[in-house]
Amino acid sequence: MQAHLPGVRLLNNGLTTAGLLLLSQLKQTLQTHPKRITAALTTLLLTTGGGAFAVASLAPDPAELPVSTVTQAVQSLAEGEPLSALVDGPGFSLYRSDVTRGADTAESILQRLGVADPAAAAFLRADNAVRQNLLGRVGRSMSAEATDDHRLVRLTARWAQDDSDRFQRLVVERKPDGSFASRIESAPLTVGSRLAGGVIRSSLFAATDAASIPDAVAVQLAEVFSGDIDFRRALRKEDRFSVVYETLEADGEPLRSGRVLSAEFQNGEKTYNALWFQPPGAAKGAYYTLDGQSMRRAYLTSPVEFSRVSSGFAMRLHPIHKTWRAHLGTDFAAPTGTAVRTVGDGVVDFAGVQNGYGNVVYVKHRNQHVTIYAHLSRIDVRKGDSVEQGQKLGAVGATGWATGPHLHFEFRVNGEARDPLSIARESEAAQPVSNAARPAFNRLASNMRVQLSSALQILQASAE
Repeated sequence: MQAHLPGVRLLNNGLTTAGLLLLSQLKQTLQTHPKRITAALTTLLLTTGGGAFAVASLAPDPAELPVSTVTQAVQSLAEGEPLSALVDGPGFSLYRSDVTRGADTAESILQRLGVADPAAAAFLRADNAVRQNLLGRVGRSMSAEATDDHRLVRLTARWAQDDSDRFQRLVVERKPDGSFASRIESAPLTVGSRLAGGVIRSSLFAATDAASIPDAVAVQLAEVFSGDIDFRRALRKEDRFSVVYETLEADGEPLRSGRVLSAEFQNGEKTYNALWFQPPGAAKGAYYTLDGQSMRRAYLTSPVEFSRVSSGFAMRLHPIHKTWRAHLGTDFAAPTGTAVRTVGDGVVDFAGVQNGYGNVVYVKHRNQHVTIYAHLSRIDVRKGDSVEQGQKLGAVGATGWATGPHLHFEFRVNGEARDPLSIARESEAAQPVSNAARPAFNRLASNMRVQLSSALQILQASAE
């Protein structure tokens, strides 16, 4: 047998040598990387849900240590016996977790969970509860307990419906006589929080994927800071962000992410921050800067959630007429059926079919402002309806003069087309935190400052 041991000589007393080496490495690390130790301890104290960072190892970099090769013949401890022969008592249990996939069968699920049990596979194929709630379902958390010879003891799957405060638990369990039984249980979700962060290398979604941050949190980040940062065109390499967000958990396992609670984004030379705050007794909450200024503006910057812009506000070659003409709006490329929302409060002035716009909705706002949503596949409002900012008007489509599914969006002021992104950023903000709610807000903001600062320290330490 060959082993590669960095900087270690073969000594008679191997355990003593290994212990001395570990103490030496810990001492060197404490002297060389005090910031890493401080950041790691700070986060452990401040966060209960765990972080999404890859914290740097406390040991020295093995690449920097000398390497020697030691060859030593060893005798197998088992000497041909199964692993169970090394354990005193009746045996041991094996545990494994995974997530369901769309093409899953009973056999594929058990194989990924490390179970080799034909009787269990036959039960999963035949049981109605399993067929309806596990096989072919995507993204459901599952775990299994098996015996030391890989027979199934218990299989548990968990899932929750959107907007529900409870989760469902499917349990398949071996009975004393060796047969199996299944049951469905319901239990309340618990709310936790997670601290995460990342660095922009190419895109926001690439950075959040690298940090294991859910897409729903990435979308919220873009929405929260959309009034200050153009996430489609203004992100720069080495931009950094940190975020604290809710998790909804079942039996200690996160099932889905919740609301972004606070965030900080460094875009170029500027740093922006946000905090979700619901004043005591208030029906709704909103995002504020850490000094209490409202981040809500009269208009959203986009009528669809964070998505790719296929055509900006500029002159362009018309894709159908093949002539140069002013493109009096912004095209948002998105799959057919993607929800379209109103960017501001107003009243529906027109909802129907109109020339090259196809299915289109006009919304009249105050100050002679009008927004237009064209090429819709579906219209969900009627003329005269009052709509609130963010309310769904219909869905993306390709009706009218459209070469593919997208939303054509216009913003008109006194009948004249204006750049919708500019209008949104110039719109006035809502009222800041009231004097009555200021003490509660300040306490929350102080706590979030500490957590976001801790996130930044860990991010910097892991980059060293």
